[in-house]
Amino acid sequence: MDKKDYAGYFIDLDGTVYKGKERIPAAKRFVERLQAAGKPFLFLTNNTTKTPEAVVTNLAENHDIHVTPDTIYTPALATASYLTDQVNGQPAEHSVYIIGELGLKKAILSEGFKLNEVDPDYVVVGLDYDVTYHKFELATLAIKRGATFIGTNEDTNLPNERGLVPGAGSVISLVETATQQKAFYIGKPQKPIMAAALKKIGLPKSSVLMVGDNLNTDIQAGFNSDVDTLLVLTGYSKRADLADRKQQPTYVVESLDEWV
Repeated sequence: MDKKDYAGYFIDLDGTVYKGKERIPAAKRFVERLQAAGKPFLFLTNNTTKTPEAVVTNLAENHDIHVTPDTIYTPALATASYLTDQVNGQPAEHSVYIIGELGLKKAILSEGFKLNEVDPDYVVVGLDYDVTYHKFELATLAIKRGATFIGTNEDTNLPNERGLVPGAGSVISLVETATQQKAFYIGKPQKPIMAAALKKIGLPKSSVLMVGDNLNTDIQAGFNSDVDTLLVLTGYSKRADLADRKQQPTYVVESLDEWV
């Protein structure tokens, strides 16, 4: 298929730009080509553990990719935006209980929401490297008392230099089992993060390409939101995974060096 000239790009991080601390050199060259061409892009990651500033530092120090915090968009930021919309712009009058790392907590609490372990309006669950039974217990009881259950993203695994490690979806599924409730998901492949990212980049969906390594999250996000997709085979999904897929990515490449 002939390549369309896209005005902007959404780019996944884990498995697409790097694998943990392992570099993917073609990704650096891809980003630099976009920068040289003046193409706007957002790193649309499902990782909620780090703040945008920390993501920028990691990209610079470990991968020699130099960007600014406003190019980073996470389910943490999309969740904070979604919750603020849900409470009609009055977060100070509402409370949350959060299972997650600093990136998620900072995004939500910066909006003005109060923390509440007992009877919050919302329970937000994301990846937490130090999750405990007690945290699960508080989340479960709060949801049983009537809190709205929000999940950051459905990723069961994350690719890093050690392999496929548990992702946020694995943590959230425990709360889903305990409460017998399905979370309302914000991150890829669901529409809320894509709608928020399109609003942030200021382009119509027909002008943006979603670039990622995971058929179930990155590429499905494009499918769900009518955004064209580029699957790069450097991370989670392999070419063999395409065989039984009804809907195929718009483009498939072995390396981002192929996208010139």
